[in-house]
Amino acid sequence: MRSKSDKKKPLVPSLRFPEFREAGAWEVKRLGGIGSVSMCKRILKSQTSESGDIPFYKIGTFSKQADAFIENKIYEEFKEKYSFPNKGDILISASGTIGRTVVYDGKPAYFQDSNIVWIANNENILLNAFLYYCYKTIQWQTDDNTISRLYNDNLRKMKIVVPPIPEQQKIAHCLSSLDEVIGLQAKKVQALKQHKKGLMQQLFPAEGETTPHLRFPEFREAGAWEVQTIDQLASKIAQGGTPKTSIPKYWNG
Repeated sequence: MRSKSDKKKPLVPSLRFPEFREAGAWEVKRLGGIGSVSMCKRILKSQTSESGDIPFYKIGTFSKQADAFIENKIYEEFKEKYSFPNKGDILISASGTIGRTVVYDGKPAYFQDSNIVWIANNENILLNAFLYYCYKTIQWQTDDNTISRLYNDNLRKMKIVVPPIPEQQKIAHCLSSLDEVIGLQAKKVQALKQHKKGLMQQLFPAEGETTPHLRFPEFREAGAWEVQTIDQLASKIAQGGTPKTSIPKYWNG
């Protein structure tokens, strides 16, 4: 959705739900005009430990498993005194792989300052659920097409195109429903892979054995499998090579 030529592009999507086809154009907004760029108060290394009360997510463990923790006392104090995400806010990685997102689920956790940020947006203007998908469309890059860090000013200047709240709700619901289906299908695929792996272990003899533990009914009395070397099964073993550059016909495409 971000572009240097916003004025040249139509502000109406090519596909729209029927009830919004006459709702007019979407509005271009800078993220800085929607809410402030926020981050947690800095945590010193001396304030962390390998185990403890509250998981502390650094950029390397963002969206993964925390490997550092802080005391609950620090968590409660900093959460009360300084900026802290609300449930549903979209956290963004500002270094490493730029633009990774995590929806804060409201559970006790703390996040590394400046490396993990969020827009403290007003949901009367922009729903978090819609903002999440806006982030998926942004090209996270700077003027020289490379970016090693997403600075606050970069984020504030990012542009998105925003429809009215009811249309935001409809789009977010549609896309999140698809994400749920994709997630369920991914679990099914993973379960099938595990099932296949288990079958292969049963359908092939274990190391040092010649009879598999599981056989199809018609082969249960077929006897043991035969052990052979590869050269007993193949007429020859060959491998490819690089054609000689001195022979033009090998290099004409």
